[in-house]
Parts: sequence; structure tokens; C-alpha cells
Amino acid sequence: MVGPPIGLDPTERERGLIIQGWAPQVLILDHEAIGGFVTHCGWNSTLEGVSAGVPMVTWPVFAEQFYNEKLVTEVLRVGVSVGVLQWKRTGGGGGGAADYVGGGGGGDEEEGEGAER
Repeated sequence: MVGPPIGLDPTERERGLIIQGWAPQVLILDHEAIGGFVTHCGWNSTLEGVSAGVPMVTWPVFAEQFYNEKLVTEVLRVGVSVGVLQWKRTGGGGGGAADYVGGGGGGDEEEGEGAER
């Protein structure tokens, strides 16, 4: 662990902390000060957030993360979605990267090919 970032307001120096490398996510999520969890919806993070009973803000990126988001937001109802509205698969094969169109904030999203979420 490393101390507070350089330039941090001196009155806040005791409150800020940067963790470099691996972070003990389960311990962090179980801390009483945690009010929510922004997650990409990987399976481990999803299980850890649900197990800790922490409300989640979901932001899936690719692969099964979109299914995990549905579990969190629609089945268990312990999270809200702020991720992309539309996505399309790019690259040559299955399970490749996705190009994202628009955002979870509404407004004028650009039209694109692919599946609507």
C-alpha cells in the first residue's frame, strides 16, 4: 500500500489511500464505510458484491458480464445499470471485443449495428 496521492488536500491526508497491485476486494466490500460498488460484472466481483450485501452499479464490458448484469439488476434487484445501451461484436471470432455505442445516461445515442441491451 502507498500513502495518499501527492497534491491531496492536507486536511484529507488521513482519509485517502491508494492501493497498488492486488486489493483485498472481499475485505473492502465488507467494510462498514462501503455504500455501493461499481462493477464490470465479472463473475467473481458479482458474487463478492452480492455476498457482501452491497448495492451495485453495473457496467459490463464483454462476454458473460451482460448476463451477470441481468442477474444483479433484474433477478436479484440489488443493482442498477449505467452501462452501454447498444453493443456490437467486432473482430473475427466469437467472444471478441465489442464496440460501444451510446451510454447509460440516455440522450442522443448514435445508431450502430448489433444487439440492443
